[in-house]
Amino acid sequence: LEGLDAFGRGLAAARQYLTREGHLTVPRAHEELLHPGDEDGTPVEGGAPVTIRLGVFLSNTKSRRAKLSAERRTALAGLGLHWAA
Repeated sequence: LEGLDAFGRGLAAARQYLTREGHLTVPRAHEELLHPGDEDGTPVEGGAPVTIRLGVFLSNTKSRRAKLSAERRTALAGLGLHWAA
């Protein structure tokens, strides 16, 4: 998780949730726990897990989508978020 900005951590949390649940219909109050290495699926020793407020991240990101870079919109669209395309 080191080296990731807030958007990168949110994206990693969204990927983890999507993999586990099969969708990204996330309740606004949902929090996702990420462990070091979760961003690419490779376990890493040490480091504290981070709680990501995934529902808030997705809601805020959707509200601000017009201000997102094309790269970030593409990353979100790649997860199946039609509003990011």
